[in-house]
Amino acid sequence: MYALYTAAAGAALALVWVPLALVRRLRKGVPLHAAERLGLGARDGSGSGRCGWLHAVSVGEAIAAAPLVDGLRRLHPELPLVVTTVTETGARVVRERYAGLATHRFFPLDLPWTVRRFVGALNPAFLVCMETELWPNLLRALATGGVPVMIANGRISDRSYRGYRLVRPFMRSVLDCVSVFAMQSDEDARRIIALGAQPERVVVTGNIKNEPVHDSAGATDLWHRLLGFDAARRVWIAGSTHRGEEAMVLDAHALARAECHDLALVIAPRHPERAGEVLDLVAARGWPAVRRSELPRQRERNAVIVLDTVGELATLYGVADVVFVGGSLVPFGGHNMLEPALRRKPVLFGPHTTNFREAAALLESAGAARVVRDGATLGRELARLLGDRDLRLKLGEAGYEAVASRHGAVRETLDLVGRFLCPGTAA
Repeated sequence: MYALYTAAAGAALALVWVPLALVRRLRKGVPLHAAERLGLGARDGSGSGRCGWLHAVSVGEAIAAAPLVDGLRRLHPELPLVVTTVTETGARVVRERYAGLATHRFFPLDLPWTVRRFVGALNPAFLVCMETELWPNLLRALATGGVPVMIANGRISDRSYRGYRLVRPFMRSVLDCVSVFAMQSDEDARRIIALGAQPERVVVTGNIKNEPVHDSAGATDLWHRLLGFDAARRVWIAGSTHRGEEAMVLDAHALARAECHDLALVIAPRHPERAGEVLDLVAARGWPAVRRSELPRQRERNAVIVLDTVGELATLYGVADVVFVGGSLVPFGGHNMLEPALRRKPVLFGPHTTNFREAAALLESAGAARVVRDGATLGRELARLLGDRDLRLKLGEAGYEAVASRHGAVRETLDLVGRFLCPGTAA
């Protein structure tokens, strides 16, 4: 089965990944990082010594991993820490946020010879893998070398579960290579066991993203100044939007501005490379717009701001009066609505939240969120919240209390590191 998987993976790389990577290189100058992805040059800088390894596929996982990075450095100060990502944007977050705490490497292609080279060069003492990244050849290579692996903040989406069930016998052998599964919810735990994980290795820790956040002092004031907003101006943010949603967001903005004339809008497309496309949509409405990367500069007061940078959205939520979380008005499955809730913001999202089902249910049951169907209902709900400060505060506080009451996932995850990956240590 591994041979069949490897053949399929190799074909996909040759026929899909390589051509697309070359196109991105030629059109946008995105580096290939071919040597690292082929398992070359993976040394961590510590000579022949071992290192701790944490994998975070992209931006969201890299940001969520912050408390684990801090915890691993505290538990094992003697071990250099390496954080791998698949994407260039994820790499940027790691380099900026974890400077002095960890070094970055690109994750190797999941082929037997590349992962063997990578693991041999890196010489990891353990791997902590964020959110159920299951790479069969890598996991088998680590198991063969006696390197323990943890799945941290694990979850199994509906789509992934359907796919994994089709190859359940193979999945059982893959999951046998993992030492412990720290899953977000009871449902996630049930699914991973149904796919073949040994029940005694599965623990429900909760969601690391439920942990209370502490933005740096004055962060919100700095954002107000950078964006050109005075403290009294009302602002809403449409975060992690997808193609098809921005038009509805602009419809909602037009409706809400009829009652709140000085309303400001920040749109953060899920993929920053789509910023130009979003700017064109704004221009088609006859409104001024500006990229976040171009600020601060002189601009029209009512310009829509389009976030084209990486890793800033979570703290940017601090300036908002209301937040809409995207990927939910189109059938994508939603994005993390806990980040704005933890900053005491009322949250709006659409009906498509299968990827964040538990989080959406938590906020709805707490009376901290509102579900909208389209641009018109988004606009009406937005106008209602903007016109009622007490209601905004009530929803924001309800969301914060509901999410913060479930914290503890980081501590439990680090305890599992001590039990399963590095016996004799504890958080």
